[in-house]
Amino acid sequence: MASASASRQIPRTSKPLLPLGANPPRDSAFASNSAEYPMQSLKLPVAPLLHRIHLDSAPPKPRDENIMPHAAIDLPRVSLRPAHKRARSLRLASGTLYQRAYHHEPYPVHSNPNGTVSPLSPTYKPPPPAHPILESSIFWLSMYFCFNLGLTLYNKGVLVRFPFPYTLSALHALFGTIGASFLAKHGYFVPSVLSTRETIVLVGFSVLYAVNIVVSNVSLQLVTIPFHQVVRAATPIFTILFSAVLFGTPSSYGKKVSLIPVVAGVGLATFGDYYFTYAGFLLTLLGTLLAAFKTIFTNVLQTPTAFRPAYFRNPFDLLYYLSPLACIECALLAHTTGEVDRIRVYAAAGELSTGKVVALALNGCIAFGLNVVSFSANRRVGALGMTVAANVKQVLTIVFAVVLFDLTITTLNAMGIMLTLVGGAWYAWIEFVEKQKDAVRAR
Repeated sequence: MASASASRQIPRTSKPLLPLGANPPRDSAFASNSAEYPMQSLKLPVAPLLHRIHLDSAPPKPRDENIMPHAAIDLPRVSLRPAHKRARSLRLASGTLYQRAYHHEPYPVHSNPNGTVSPLSPTYKPPPPAHPILESSIFWLSMYFCFNLGLTLYNKGVLVRFPFPYTLSALHALFGTIGASFLAKHGYFVPSVLSTRETIVLVGFSVLYAVNIVVSNVSLQLVTIPFHQVVRAATPIFTILFSAVLFGTPSSYGKKVSLIPVVAGVGLATFGDYYFTYAGFLLTLLGTLLAAFKTIFTNVLQTPTAFRPAYFRNPFDLLYYLSPLACIECALLAHTTGEVDRIRVYAAAGELSTGKVVALALNGCIAFGLNVVSFSANRRVGALGMTVAANVKQVLTIVFAVVLFDLTITTLNAMGIMLTLVGGAWYAWIEFVEKQKDAVRAR
């Protein structure tokens, strides 16, 4: 035990004493390795080391034995840090310096002020990974499907009992504002800092964003859900048309052919007595046009070109900045049209019960949840899976609407619905294949 203990002690001198005035040769091994392995190459006497030191690569100066008769040790020049830096330095005990250098003892645990272990500590263990289901594409696709289907049916049910579409649109934007601010505050994303040009573009886009929400809610009040869903399925037609006219973006022959069953299906689905007014038809068609515009300009804002960078690389930036603007615009629209006064009369008559307020709040939460789930699912599933889910959602929306709202659909209407959905799925497949080919060429 004694021999083992002695072998671990650090000698007071690493080399014999040199004659007075001699310039000891520089230890090249120490000079080359001190930066990479400072603790292992450092040779110190057993004396209290109160402050962290930093080593200078310059060769040591001659030593005078008359001044320091017992300290002529082959050490590099040592300089202490300034006082304000030494105060923050980690204090080490010299008795454990050798042992810590060779990991005979664990390093001290660095603790945060809240009592948790800092990630800088060598004993820190990272938190366990997220549950596998949260990284599953099937999970997020199912969540997107449920939120999308639920919001469409829920909006229709809410508008039947709360016939104020502008206020409902403002409520959706308000919950989008609250939710996006909550995500930004908790570090889910970092909002971009907008320039003057980006702010002007954002305000213009917010008008389109708000009008699209309002027209969709108003048209849903005037037509049946099957009619609303089938007409909205014609959005790719207007997307191709506006892309070619506004930006000169050509569409392939396959895309154009795939739109034939979509057009034919819309015609068959709207044939005969199908529970819609002409005002409702025009508003639904206008909503489809606005949806195509919104899709195109959303892509423009998020896609960089050779002439300019992307305005918003993170989709949550759009939600973060657009929601408050859309909320203000929808609220002004509700006030201008007299809807706010009608709500006061509606509430004074006792129609606005606590249950309806809770239902409206839940509707706003579903609207915000759809945005979050849509972004998360799009990142994990891809364009094809999202489009297929949207088409399946349209079919089930119509089926559930027939059951819940006691609607009647003829055989011809059913054929038109199916033809429209098949054409939409065909278009989505062609678009996905073309994007894959473009990605391969880009490599």
